[in-house]
Amino acid sequence: MVGDDPLPLVGRVASLLKRWLLGTHQGAIRPSHLDYYLDEFIFRFNRRMSGSCGLLFYRLVEQAVAIGPWNGAQIWRGPGGR
Repeated sequence: MVGDDPLPLVGRVASLLKRWLLGTHQGAIRPSHLDYYLDEFIFRFNRRMSGSCGLLFYRLVEQAVAIGPWNGAQIWRGPGGR
């Protein structure tokens, strides 16, 4: 019934996060890397219903071949040349 649970999806997301952390990392998680774990979880959570999962890889390859090669110094400086 509507109104019984004020935050209906919070429990589901917390459960998915716990299962993902324990399943993927098998409990070997470090607090210093928690931000990275959460970023990856959010990326996967947001893409779980995407109909075009392969499109991201296609776009990355398309961009990679559209630009010329860079050497290490250019990569570290970035596109602005700082």
